[in-house]
Amino acid sequence: MANPPGVVTDPGRIKGGVVSLQSGGDRIAAYVATPNQQGNYPGIVVIQEAFGLVDHICDLARRFANIGYNACAPALYWRRGAPKNPDNMDDVRPVMFGLPDSEAVQDLEAAADYLRSLPGATGKIGAIGFCSGGRHTLLFACSSRKVDAAIDCWGGFINRANPNEETNAARPKAPLDMVGQLNCPLFGVFGAEDENPPVALEAELKRRAQAAGKDVTTKVYQNAGHAFLADYRPSYREGPAQELWGDIRSFFDKHLK
Repeated sequence: MANPPGVVTDPGRIKGGVVSLQSGGDRIAAYVATPNQQGNYPGIVVIQEAFGLVDHICDLARRFANIGYNACAPALYWRRGAPKNPDNMDDVRPVMFGLPDSEAVQDLEAAADYLRSLPGATGKIGAIGFCSGGRHTLLFACSSRKVDAAIDCWGGFINRANPNEETNAARPKAPLDMVGQLNCPLFGVFGAEDENPPVALEAELKRRAQAAGKDVTTKVYQNAGHAFLADYRPSYREGPAQELWGDIRSFFDKHLK
């Protein structure tokens, strides 16, 4: 495989590792990556896929550190346990759908607070999430004032709780129905060949945002389906991934730096 977008070629430029994060009355694990050189840096909360805090998500945190951000990826399944086999969707779905939205938002706010507490932090915080984490990004941006710019990458089930329910106790309100409460600029990323989220939701997200006077940009990437930035999976598409990485950098640089 050619170099994935943003790959860190000089590991000496950054440092990273797992920390213990205070979230409410609990402590959870999070992976944190920062530039090695002292300076004033914005923060980015990197939100896991359905599979949990896998190596790819930690690697994305390192890529953000490499371009001048402090990055924190909280382990959202820490309390309840990650899927036993992340390659088996029958193991993944109950864990993904069972995570309460309120708990996820609390942990994402804890990650944002941690980033703001770091020496030299500028106080500006972005959030980016993938798959279920894309949904959590939209949820976070609509539920909290602790994020200044957000990127939802192919967030599934932004319009309902799961395939069988519109809402439930864990997911009492669809993030798409919360767009009127959006607290920051949002970039919505869709793959033209994706089925969850279907491309039709791109237009619906934009329509609702415009109706509410919210700052939402969306883009449909051609020749790409779900998870086209995930360079460890068959879904990876190098051309669209490189294009997306450039767009991510531009969006965060505009709103956070």
